[in-house]
Amino acid sequence: MSDCLFCKIVQRKVPAQIVYEDDMALAFEDIHPQAPVHIQVIPKKHIPHVLGAEPADNALMGHLLRVASQVARDRGIADSGFRLVANTNPDSGQEVYHIHFHLLGGRRMHWPPG
Repeated sequence: MSDCLFCKIVQRKVPAQIVYEDDMALAFEDIHPQAPVHIQVIPKKHIPHVLGAEPADNALMGHLLRVASQVARDRGIADSGFRLVANTNPDSGQEVYHIHFHLLGGRRMHWPPG
C-alpha cells in the first residue's frame, strides 16, 4: 500500500532502527516508546489489522509470534516477562493500518492496560 508508513519502512523509504529482519518480517524500535523495550514486529506483507489476516496468512502470523519471542530473548526481557499487543481499529488506538505487534518490556506491566 503506497501510503502505509510501515510499508515505507519495509521498502526503506522511511528510516527506522531495525532490530530484526528476515524474508517475512521486520522488527524495529518504536519512535514513542511506552516501556524501556518497545519494539514493533510487522509482516513485510501489508495486512491492515488482525481482522485482515486470511487463512493463507496462518504461517506468517505464527512466524510473527516467533520473531517477537526471539527479539524478547535478544533484548533480555524474556525471563522477566513482556507484553505483546495488537491493536485493531479505532477504539483500540490503532494508528497505523498495517498489522503490528507492540513488544513491550523492561518494566512491570499493569492490568488492566487502559
